Amino acid sequence: MDLLVTLGRTLGFSLAAGVNLYATVALLGLASRYGWVSLPEQFQVFNNPWVIGFAGFLYAVEFFADKIPWVDTMWDTVHTFVRPVGGALIAVAALGDASPATEGLVALLGGTVAAGSHLTKAGTRVAANASPEPFSNWALSLAEDAFVVALGFVTLKYPLLALAISALVLLTMMVTARWIWRWVRRTSQASPA
Repeated sequence: MDLLVTLGRTLGFSLAAGVNLYATVALLGLASRYGWVSLPEQFQVFNNPWVIGFAGFLYAVEFFADKIPWVDTMWDTVHTFVRPVGGALIAVAALGDASPATEGLVALLGGTVAAGSHLTKAGTRVAANASPEPFSNWALSLAEDAFVVALGFVTLKYPLLALAISALVLLTMMVTARWIWRWVRRTSQASPA
């Protein structure tokens, strides 16, 4: 059971970090600082006023950057290198004490999950930016913020539910990516060279 709880926390927080790393870190810090939930000892790293404050500041910057078409794409481009590393670090923090080999595997899992959710978010935003109106971009941004906060709270309180949600989201992302890949291949083969 402990393994499933740890896996739920690892996947839930890594998935959220790939969409919005700073909101995830701020949520973890605030939950730890104010005792909203009883967090394992390894999450105390987030219980630092400087970490919470800096994450909150960067979340505020991202909140506004995400609402401006093409600025969000530039922001996401920079964060292609940041979010997967953050997801890996959060995953290792969720693990607690473990062997170096286990920490390495969990870091790879967390980084991969964060990279997948980040690339899904970034790709969706590029598609939305092709639209001439800004409302779809705003709606996507607000939905992403709500998703990260909701998944963060679920992961904190109900890690087994977070495991199920994360598995479902990851499966949906993989099926969608496969469908898009097949569509692109069919389209490129059907078009005259």
